[in-house]
Amino acid sequence: MHSVQLTGRLTRDPELVQLETGSVCRIRLAIENMGRNETGYVDVSTFGKAGEAAARVLSKGWLVAVDGRLDYRQWVADDGANRSAIGVVGNVEFLAAPRAAAATVEQAAA
Repeated sequence: MHSVQLTGRLTRDPELVQLETGSVCRIRLAIENMGRNETGYVDVSTFGKAGEAAARVLSKGWLVAVDGRLDYRQWVADDGANRSAIGVVGNVEFLAAPRAAAATVEQAAA
């Protein structure tokens, strides 16, 4: 098994999908490449109650840490071409809200 630990910001709001076996939350992270002026993008899936919490709390711009495993997927696209992708399945830890969201939370608490 390939263990992965990443830290990055969400590029869009989470997507919660209900499956027959439960729910899955899908997020996309922007990861800064160490020492370079490049950004990589990684798709992350988290399941069950943790996924539901992520979908409820997170939004675009949140800083999160992910601890999980690599997930290799293959499928046939609508045009008949074979496609593949590597993502991460794991746990998501909420680190920091975007500045605008943090200010909204503070105002609501006051």
